[in-house]
Amino acid sequence: MSDADDLFIREDPVFVNKELLEINHLPDEGRIVGRDAEISQLANAVNPAIFGQSPSNVLIYGKTGTGKSLCAKYVSGRLIDTAEEEGVTTDFAYVDCAQDSTETQAVQTIASSLNDPEQTGVNIPDKGIATATYYKRLWTILDECYDVVLVILDEIDKLDSDDILMQLSRAGEAGKLTDCKIGVIGISNKIKYKDRMDERVKSSLCEREFVFPPYDAAQLGDIMQARSDAFREGVLDDSVIPRAAALAAREHGDARKAIDILRYAGEIAQSTGAEVVQEDFVVQARQRAETDRFRELIRGSTPHARYVLQALTLLSLNEGDDEAFRTTRIYELYEQVCRQEGSESLSLRRVRDLLKEHAFLDVIEQSRHSGGSAEGSYTEHRLLEDPEVVQSVLMDTE
Repeated sequence: MSDADDLFIREDPVFVNKELLEINHLPDEGRIVGRDAEISQLANAVNPAIFGQSPSNVLIYGKTGTGKSLCAKYVSGRLIDTAEEEGVTTDFAYVDCAQDSTETQAVQTIASSLNDPEQTGVNIPDKGIATATYYKRLWTILDECYDVVLVILDEIDKLDSDDILMQLSRAGEAGKLTDCKIGVIGISNKIKYKDRMDERVKSSLCEREFVFPPYDAAQLGDIMQARSDAFREGVLDDSVIPRAAALAAREHGDARKAIDILRYAGEIAQSTGAEVVQEDFVVQARQRAETDRFRELIRGSTPHARYVLQALTLLSLNEGDDEAFRTTRIYELYEQVCRQEGSESLSLRRVRDLLKEHAFLDVIEQSRHSGGSAEGSYTEHRLLEDPEVVQSVLMDTE
């Protein structure tokens, strides 16, 4: 046997279908756990589409990992099948607004995903044409191919502007479409996102609003149990799922993180040659999951955004994980970090803006306080992540 033959594992001793533990995997109907009420409400909102009528526009709120995108895709998929039985042609387009944050990128993604060039004769290039031209081609595609279309805008708060929301929500009213009806499902982790919207968009887009609560330990346990056949029979210790569910429910109620923990625990068993995925691996897996998630969160952030976060992290490590610190204290330490890095520090005002950006990403929490007539009002900032995890990631991204 050559060295090359020893390099790869021909038969995985831990996983039999690891895809079930990938976040982007859309489970079968029976695997969607703990969201029956939310699925029913969402289906009710878009139900008119099966008769060729306009579905309600929907805005879904909830923390990361509460099943918002999962349920929106599932209901949209079921709608297509049900409408077909009624002789109505429907489809849905999914846009990840964190990736396609500009109006042009978003409308190009929608048009490209819904287009059937053989039927429409329309070409949707990746780039090179005006935004208005993308819209004209989108309207042609919709009227030519569909009776009703749903557009799912995931992480809608990441859009640069409300322009595409205005276009989609008022396309019929403005005479852009004659045969096709559009429904928009906006998804956001930010409960106050609606406050930032243009009033004209708000009036047409926010017909229905749903809030998805975090999962509890029982629901998280059921979610992981429904995906446990990702592992080979007998490999998963009985205590692993309850422990992972308890940890996730206590800290965040996030199904994505819970599934990540389960997958990482399996990978730890795999890498150590263990025959069983043990409960001890769950704690190690949690640390790895948090580190990887946070690394993804701050990837692409500017050096000074990291310096500000480093200052808050150092304060948290020195004075307590749960302590909150004033902007001025963070700024003083930030200036020291800049000197150490050989970089010129930004103004206090710009650092305030960077702290607001971290708060928007749920990396930190901000609270406003009044110091009375002597001090006036001030803002305190508290790190929401484990400071040791943050420090580790920041060191890796230098």
